[in-house]
Amino acid sequence: MERTATDRFKTAILLLAATGLIAGLAVYFAGRPGIANLIWIAGVVPALAALVVEILRSLRSGEVGLDIVAALSMSAALVFGETLAAAVVAVMYSGGTFLESFAEGRARREMHDLLSRVPRTAARYRSGGLEDVPLDKIAPGDRLLIRQGDVVPVDGAVASEAAFVDTSALTGESLPVRLARGVDAMSGSTNAGEAFDLTATRPAKDSTYAGIVRLVEEAQASKAPMSRLADRWSLGFLAVTVAIAVAAWWFTGDPIRAVAVLVVATPCPLILAVPVALVAGLSRAAHFGVLIKGAGPLEAMARIRTLILDKTGTLTDGRPRIVSIDSRDGMGEDEILRLAATLEQASKHPVAQAIVAAAKARGLALPVPSEVSEMPGEGVVGRVEGRAVVVGGEGFVAGHVGRSAGDSSALPAGSVLVAIAVDGRMTGHLVMADPLREDVGLTLAGLRQEGIRRILLATGDRAEVAERVTQGLGLDGLRSGLTPDQKVLLVLTERKNGPVMMVGDGVNDAPALAAADVGVAMGARGAAASAEAADVVLLVDRIDRLGSGMEIARASGRIAVESVVAGIGLSVLGMIAAAYGYLTPVQGALLQEAIDVAVILNALRALRITPRETATPAAARNPGER
Repeated sequence: MERTATDRFKTAILLLAATGLIAGLAVYFAGRPGIANLIWIAGVVPALAALVVEILRSLRSGEVGLDIVAALSMSAALVFGETLAAAVVAVMYSGGTFLESFAEGRARREMHDLLSRVPRTAARYRSGGLEDVPLDKIAPGDRLLIRQGDVVPVDGAVASEAAFVDTSALTGESLPVRLARGVDAMSGSTNAGEAFDLTATRPAKDSTYAGIVRLVEEAQASKAPMSRLADRWSLGFLAVTVAIAVAAWWFTGDPIRAVAVLVVATPCPLILAVPVALVAGLSRAAHFGVLIKGAGPLEAMARIRTLILDKTGTLTDGRPRIVSIDSRDGMGEDEILRLAATLEQASKHPVAQAIVAAAKARGLALPVPSEVSEMPGEGVVGRVEGRAVVVGGEGFVAGHVGRSAGDSSALPAGSVLVAIAVDGRMTGHLVMADPLREDVGLTLAGLRQEGIRRILLATGDRAEVAERVTQGLGLDGLRSGLTPDQKVLLVLTERKNGPVMMVGDGVNDAPALAAADVGVAMGARGAAASAEAADVVLLVDRIDRLGSGMEIARASGRIAVESVVAGIGLSVLGMIAAAYGYLTPVQGALLQEAIDVAVILNALRALRITPRETATPAAARNPGER
């Protein structure tokens, strides 16, 4: 609301200044120069008064900016009778501030779209019917109806057979994703298919989307180090401007040359280009599913030289997958998997859920098991279609069929062996592991192209497991068996060699994320603690988006610097030309406005940054892939 009022005020000042300029020109060409001067003065005074108020407000907060040059140029033009030049400066300055607001609004549009998607109510099942309730009334366990086109209001699990959700607003994924029963649905995604039921797992205030909204609001309120540096540079530029203006007057005795110098210096690209380019970079990164918590972390990402990665959930998927199926009595692989998955439907163990997901991915029909009994951490016993089935660890299953456990020492490090027995006979084994993400190798190569010099692995897992998983990645170092405190120590040690980025997804990674120059959380499935501690949150469960974020950070920073250097250089040349008498005050004002427009348009190039693909495009992946 406050921002809207400010924009309206700036628009009103611009209209007054423009009306005064145009009306004065009309009267002047009608042969009434005296009245034209009065009209021009009337158009300048509101803009000058608003500018003085803004300067006083900035000085009270300890900030000195180049608005002072604009005030000096308008005041000097009025004092020395250059009322037309003053009117042109008033229009150009108020137009510049309006254009800056418009440009920042354009850059923030994708973030605004994110905020505008926040739902206000949800349809909850209660007493055999539906009721619309405010989001803060939803509690974990409530069953909600998500109608077609609705935004998922809270984090929850799909309670229908399947759901198709569009996560493009959050992750940049262009294709809807199919979610099976029991699979988590991210709040903020849109129902792209038929209506489905959702069982809430978190209150609205703790859900993913609410956290994203908070982070976006914090990002919008942040001020970048580059912007603060620009404020300091503005003092030097102000001194140079005044020195050139005084010298021009002193050596020529012509105050109009000093007025022309001041006019050319107003306003400065330093206060326009940097915020526009950086906010545009934040917006562009959000479009690709990389939520950066402010312009400060965006700048820091561009300076990173060392990358420290967690293993589970970062380099690896974090969910066990079936590597191979071994049949012992001639039963087919699909039948072994079907029987095991049918029984494992009764268990919430991650390995059990991975087996169920693998069976569904193969299109296997899973009946309902009966007489199920689970021994936590060991296995499950029950009946499937009248057959006695046992699924679990090798020792657990072997004990149920009256034989000794086999030798599993030949298994690769980090693998898990799941045994299956049917009707008292050992039927087969499932070998499961947490493999590397498919896009890791390409992502790391791309990150090195972006300037990363050292890439280290920091994991709490055993050394042999970490070595097997990361073989062939060309890492510069591997630290295994680390506690959270030891991860922090590693980050602090590496910071001596340059800025460090830490990437992780678990609660144990949160301290290291906070200690790093830039902490990155795998936020799609990661713990809330790591997302809160991080400076950057990857909203899509793809490590390649880290490269996209770094590429956008470097490009937007480069565009900001280019805009500043070009704008300041052209302004200084214009001031020198004005000091030598080659530019009148009116010509100087028009020249400076042309420079400012060019600078802002160049800064808005950050909205068109398209990072090169470092992994398989989303469109090429299986839409049903979890």
